[in-house]
Amino acid sequence: MAKVKINRSFTLLGESVGVGERKTLALEAAKLYTHSPLNIPIEVVNGVMEGPVLMVCAAIHGDELNGVEVVRQLLAKIDPNQLRGTLIAVPIVNVFGFIHKSRYLPDRRDMNRSFPGSERGSLAGRMAYMFFNQVAVHCTHIIDLHTGAIHRTNLPQIRANLADEATAQMAKAFGTPAVIDASLRNGSLRSEAANLGIPVITYEAGEALRFDPFAIAAGVQGVDYVMRHLKMIRGKRPRKLPEPIIASSTSWVRANVDGIVRAQVSLGERVTKGQVLAYISSPLGDSELELPAPRSGIIIGQQTMPLVNEGDAVFHIAYFAHANSLVEQQLGTFIDEINDLDDELKTAELNN
Repeated sequence: MAKVKINRSFTLLGESVGVGERKTLALEAAKLYTHSPLNIPIEVVNGVMEGPVLMVCAAIHGDELNGVEVVRQLLAKIDPNQLRGTLIAVPIVNVFGFIHKSRYLPDRRDMNRSFPGSERGSLAGRMAYMFFNQVAVHCTHIIDLHTGAIHRTNLPQIRANLADEATAQMAKAFGTPAVIDASLRNGSLRSEAANLGIPVITYEAGEALRFDPFAIAAGVQGVDYVMRHLKMIRGKRPRKLPEPIIASSTSWVRANVDGIVRAQVSLGERVTKGQVLAYISSPLGDSELELPAPRSGIIIGQQTMPLVNEGDAVFHIAYFAHANSLVEQQLGTFIDEINDLDDELKTAELNN
């Protein structure tokens, strides 16, 4: 067995965090109109033993709140004396959007389309540049926590570029039953970090502006599993994870008429080609159309607002090379496992 090396102090934002210590830092993102500083809160936990530098960040989109709670629960569990390497926890990246309960920044731009940013760009570009160059570049691995957009909810899932082996191993370790092999999107944190050789996975679960206890519990467990995979922490007992099923592709099913939606399926449900996903009717009910599934697959996302215009995205379906029944079976096992965490994570922690 290789001898474990003692860790060194870790420096971030000009602050040194000693071995076995944790420190709260503040990255000044910008100022309000009043000239009051607006800071990105960062907690650095530096373990006693040498290991990876993992960043877990949330709320790059300011209205995506589940990841904020995942980070809080993660920090409550981490003991620097039992940690290998360094954990950088950033619960709120887009502090402007968080304050205003908005996905975007005041310049109406998406921070996760603005990386690596620019010192001379708009507010989104400047914040992206600052965060990327002062924090992200110091990491060896990144987990980026997200939720669905407003009025949309996502089944817990990992999105990652599986062509990169280290990224694929992280995605597998997280433990969601479905993994989306997602191409890198220009301007995203995932894409720009990958350009530097930093493996990044994105966790998607739940709905914007809502705490979803199931999504939070699955997120906390997933981060824990990745940290075990990276040998940053030791698990209470070894656990063989089921092989995740890789989605070969996904697509949104869009409303074929304006009206009021009555969904007939829910998240995680297996659907077959031609199956009625929803009925869309007029308020008086004098006209009604069926919204059919174009292919067989699993519902991984859906609109929660029952009002649609023609062309609105209503259901997100993932398609798999494996039989959909196998995916559904693994999903059922996953749901049961997360529900078993209710006392420890989903109820007790949320009520702290």
